[in-house]
Amino acid sequence: MVNFNIHAGETLLEARNVKKIYDMDGKRPRGVNPPVVLDDIDLKINAGEFVALLGPSGSGKSTLLRILAGLLRPTEGQVLFKGMPQHGPNPHLSIVFQTFALFPWLTVLQNVELGLEAQEVPPTQRMRRSLAAIDTIGLDGFEDAYPKELSGGMRQRVGFARALVVEPELLFMDEPFSALDVLTAANLRKELLSLWREHKIPTRAILMVTHNIDDAVLMADRIVVLGANPGIIRVELPGLPIEQRDANNTNYTKMVDLIYRIMTSPRADISTLMPQEKKVATSGKLAPVRTQPYQVLPHVAISDVTGLIELVHAKGGREDLYQLGRDLQLEVDDLLPLVDAAHILGFAEAREGDLILTETGKRFAEAGVLEEKDLFRQQAIKNVTMLRHIVRDLAREPGHTLPEERFLSELHEHFSDDESWSQLETAINWGRYAELFSYQEERGVFRLEEPETVAALVS
Repeated sequence: MVNFNIHAGETLLEARNVKKIYDMDGKRPRGVNPPVVLDDIDLKINAGEFVALLGPSGSGKSTLLRILAGLLRPTEGQVLFKGMPQHGPNPHLSIVFQTFALFPWLTVLQNVELGLEAQEVPPTQRMRRSLAAIDTIGLDGFEDAYPKELSGGMRQRVGFARALVVEPELLFMDEPFSALDVLTAANLRKELLSLWREHKIPTRAILMVTHNIDDAVLMADRIVVLGANPGIIRVELPGLPIEQRDANNTNYTKMVDLIYRIMTSPRADISTLMPQEKKVATSGKLAPVRTQPYQVLPHVAISDVTGLIELVHAKGGREDLYQLGRDLQLEVDDLLPLVDAAHILGFAEAREGDLILTETGKRFAEAGVLEEKDLFRQQAIKNVTMLRHIVRDLAREPGHTLPEERFLSELHEHFSDDESWSQLETAINWGRYAELFSYQEERGVFRLEEPETVAALVS
């Protein structure tokens, strides 16, 4: 991890050498290492700062938030609040969730009062504080309304009021704007920042998990970027001065491009991605470049990958990833899996914040339907480990059929139960598109349709 000596106040919360391993309750075969979700996380949350936590899918952002909040126990390491080990949920911390998490049978006022009820605050004081929080967050007049009567933005305001009414020292937000439309999110973001900067809320520090790079650059005093599989801190970046947090500012654009470059280059040494001015006054440890023990397939449709490749080809074979995300109206969490799939298949590679088509990618973009399918089949067999295993094992079987459990058992050595199924489903979809095999979902059986033709590809 690179640490840029960011000036900090009192340390409120600290994670030391936190590691989280997926637990299968003893079901994992002997000798097989369980999947590591988070590995060797060191992180401080200091008074007076707004920290954004960014990372691709699989980086464990929400898992880390829950560990820091005391809702999950780390497998190794510890979390400290004001220097004291934390055991169980932190009573000095509130969380705002993506899905609002309101009780539909309670009014706005009753939903906000819930946290104070748990603290056994007297009813009169509870109502007074709840009404004040509702007024602060801009919901005055809606105290007796039910969640179903409110828009998404208003429901999220209730979530903020409920979190703030307990006067937490730490406010955690897990993708707080992702379920809102663009205009509503922008308005709520602006109002929250105004309350924070004008000290109109009691919170001493804020941690926000997000997949939106613009949200992080606009709001945060410090940006922590995670890597995936396992989740590690790749780099910590100081946020921009407040006067530069404008989409039309040159430094804003540079920061967004830098983060895109880091997130789209998961196997690159961080020091090679940083501009010279960001390398000065560095300290701490550099996150090592890690090789994954098993290839991870991004869960994307091939039609979407094809569309991405054709779009980049139409733009001359090279395009800025940030601009691609805007053109396609995709958040980074949705764009990166497409980029990863194009890279795995050998059609494109991310370099210096751009997506660049390979010669094979250019041929694929220009191919007709039949040639495109044939080219995809060749690249899939050549580059996708799971597909190669499935085809090879089917070719060796006398009847060229095998049950799905054969391949799930292999995936369970590297992934959780849910992710093993997701990986297999992605392999099935890609393999079917490539016409490598058929899959009977009712029976859970793979069949090699053209044994001699397909087997020749893996020989």
